[in-house]
Amino acid sequence: MRKLTSKIKSQLNLLLYNSKPKVERVIVSLRGVVAILAFSILIYLFGFEPKGDRLDQLYILIRFLIGFSVINVFIRWFYSFQRKNFYLNHKFEIWLAIIILTEVILSFGFDISILKGIANQLNIADYRFFFTNSILITLVVILLYEFVKASTLLSALKLTPPTIFVLSFLIIILIGTGLLMMPAMTYSEEGMPWLSALFTATSATCVTGLIVVDTATYFTFKGQIVILLLIQIGGLGIVSFATFFAKFVSKGVGLRHQSMIQNFLSSESLFDARNLLKQIINITILIEALCAIGIYLTWSPEVSFTSWKQKVYFSVFHSISGFCNAGFSLFSNGLYETGVNTSYMLHLVVVFGVIAGGLGFHVMQDLFSPQKLRERLHKPWLDWQINTKIAVYTSAALLLIGTLGIWFLEKDNTLVNLNFLESGITAFFQSGITRSAGFNTVDIGAMAIPTLILMMFLMFIGASSGSVGGGIKTSTFYLMLASTLAAIRGKSRVEIGNREIPTEILFKALSVFVFAAFLNTLAVFMLTITEPDIPLIELMFEQISAFATVGLSTGITAELSEISQVIIIVSMFLGRVGTLTFALVFSSRVISNKYQYPKAHLMVG
Repeated sequence: MRKLTSKIKSQLNLLLYNSKPKVERVIVSLRGVVAILAFSILIYLFGFEPKGDRLDQLYILIRFLIGFSVINVFIRWFYSFQRKNFYLNHKFEIWLAIIILTEVILSFGFDISILKGIANQLNIADYRFFFTNSILITLVVILLYEFVKASTLLSALKLTPPTIFVLSFLIIILIGTGLLMMPAMTYSEEGMPWLSALFTATSATCVTGLIVVDTATYFTFKGQIVILLLIQIGGLGIVSFATFFAKFVSKGVGLRHQSMIQNFLSSESLFDARNLLKQIINITILIEALCAIGIYLTWSPEVSFTSWKQKVYFSVFHSISGFCNAGFSLFSNGLYETGVNTSYMLHLVVVFGVIAGGLGFHVMQDLFSPQKLRERLHKPWLDWQINTKIAVYTSAALLLIGTLGIWFLEKDNTLVNLNFLESGITAFFQSGITRSAGFNTVDIGAMAIPTLILMMFLMFIGASSGSVGGGIKTSTFYLMLASTLAAIRGKSRVEIGNREIPTEILFKALSVFVFAAFLNTLAVFMLTITEPDIPLIELMFEQISAFATVGLSTGITAELSEISQVIIIVSMFLGRVGTLTFALVFSSRVISNKYQYPKAHLMVG
């Protein structure tokens, strides 16, 4: 029987051999056309909300596209000479096609509908609405599957990982800009102007939080969802998303793709990057879920919601915005909104989510992964990695300095009407938020100039490497400080925790600092030209907040001219992708460094 089956397969493959190349070319071409057409239809449905006959025509076309997708899967399987391997590598596609085909056969042949049964179980009266939306969801799933498969091909491009990293953010920003300009995204009859849409998309993707329009009142629910997706994708990185989902739809990812992940996550090796990526999504979902639950339980009774669904939505939105260090809020005054500004337990939940997101994925893995926890339980002498120590200790020190500084400088100003505990929590919240996210529970514009200078210092340092936050990073600040102390003590090497820091890492830290200082100085200089009527301290605060992807503002963002908005957009983008990463995109590779020049003596200081 096995020999007969094998012989039949061989004969079938021989019959298909001559037509296979032509069929594959046709299938590939049609898949491309169908994917573009399906994506266009979804965008049109989502952004323009057609009604009546036009909507019915679009649904008929969508059914045709889904039908083609089903037929396409079976044709590819039929023309595959190794059909078992094709099944193993395309399980998701095949089972989705089988489910759709089963629904069609049962519905037309036996008048039995799985979807209708599900609708009855859910007590959904409008079956047509449920059916059409099920088709739309199916189409979205198919398109998402195709997108993930295509995104894994990024590693095949002859581009460096920094270049792909920068391009991925540019693509997401441009897509977000286009989506936000569609009529259904805003309550404005004219739609959102392109520059305002670009500013908002950049701010969301670069997890900054600066806004030129009120997120709570200007955007519809769909517009807010687009912003939330941009925050989540921008926080974790499109490369991380693609790689994570690729594990479910293909054999895996190659070494080049892993090197892209290593570059994005600031990991020590490809092996670490691959293992770290397995836990990033799980850690993210866990922390965001816990924060959402904590926020849901700590809303003040003074904050009114129309329903429990809106309360859940607000909780989830602020949880994701907090963990991704974005600082976007669904309240017009942010967390300074009446009722929210006195919800001190909620403030603690939000700030701990922000701090967790700002520590960095590598640090969170070292601190909280089950494997690491089990290892330390059985081997108590095991210590944290040096990167974890620097991130945790430096963040704790800056958090303490910021809390004490803000409390001391503002106790007779913005904190004057609060008791000791309330003012302490507020100072702690603002200290933790200032280094990463753009939430505020006090009026930033009313703060004293010394406080703004302290906050600019904290914003410039920012979060830790490999995190969703911006700034020059805590590790860069620590290395600059350690290098300075080593030079003062007359040491020729920088040593941290019985480890010598390589010269190339010190040069990299110095490069990051110099790039950041130069870009911020240049941007502030340009802003003083384009905004001569705005005080210098407010322009400096706005610029550093943009570059460090913090999102705090003294209230001048919406007043900025178009040229100034472009300057802020560029600053947000450079701050998110990293000045060093952006510089590496345009740098040339050194052919060799196997040489040494005579040493020169220079006067310093």
